Amino acid sequence: MRALARAITLIERRDPSIRDLEDAVRDHTDAQVPDVTGFTSAPGTGKSTLVDAVVTLLRKRSQSVAVLATDPNSPFTGGAILGDRIRMQRHALDPKVFIRSMGARGHLGGLSLASREAIRLLGAFGFDQVILETVGVGQSELEVAAVADTTVVVLTPNLGDSVQMIKAGILEIADVFVVNKADIDGHGRVVAELRTMLNMAPKTSWKPPIIPTVATRQEGVQQLWEAILAHRSHLEKTGKAKELSERRLRDETAEVAAELARERTRRALREDPTLTERLLKDGTPYRTAEEILRTRTDN
Repeated sequence: MRALARAITLIERRDPSIRDLEDAVRDHTDAQVPDVTGFTSAPGTGKSTLVDAVVTLLRKRSQSVAVLATDPNSPFTGGAILGDRIRMQRHALDPKVFIRSMGARGHLGGLSLASREAIRLLGAFGFDQVILETVGVGQSELEVAAVADTTVVVLTPNLGDSVQMIKAGILEIADVFVVNKADIDGHGRVVAELRTMLNMAPKTSWKPPIIPTVATRQEGVQQLWEAILAHRSHLEKTGKAKELSERRLRDETAEVAAELARERTRRALREDPTLTERLLKDGTPYRTAEEILRTRTDN
């Protein structure tokens, strides 16, 4: 576990040795690709408690689990809040459970590029399941759907953000809906709203199920996992699983290229006073950026 933690730290730091690390584990990642489930929600839905309950269920089924909980970064230190690891302490000594908080590092969708690379690494270490838990910021959570095989959207009664999340496009990315805290008043209204909106949505080959849960009592968690497995089976049968895998590789390559370009541009502006002076004088960021990308290469 320590070796895995150190390797993910290298990924987060964008250490140059990442490329050698990826080459070293490529054979393993080809052989073992973990299933990835993404959990997203507005704050206050009990998402972390629900993820903890899912981990408990999977361990009872003798499956190894890795949880990547993407936290907001401190604007001062760059560190992550780490709150999700605090809520999952009962699994801390289980060698078949790996929990890591990773900073969102400015990604509005709540998932850093490092998270994508870490998933492949977790596959190389033999984890059966990977769970992504994203920053609970509601409308900017859509990126999880581009990374996970199955996206679970968690709602809860009496939370004003619930309908806003649905209107913000969450309806389109959800493969499974969960109405957590179903033991309090108002859960029936949330379920009814979801069903109405799903019935009004364009017809697709997969209709997201709605699963009521009480995560604190482990209620509904088995039904939730069965819904996730049913969605994965649907992806395999329709050929969409392969499409998703190929799209992820293309998207990640584009993100890597964008990150390299940003770093090259920042370095050029930092190290070339003439370039910076001309930019400040002419006020032409597009032209300057094109010049940097056209003429500058990494050392």
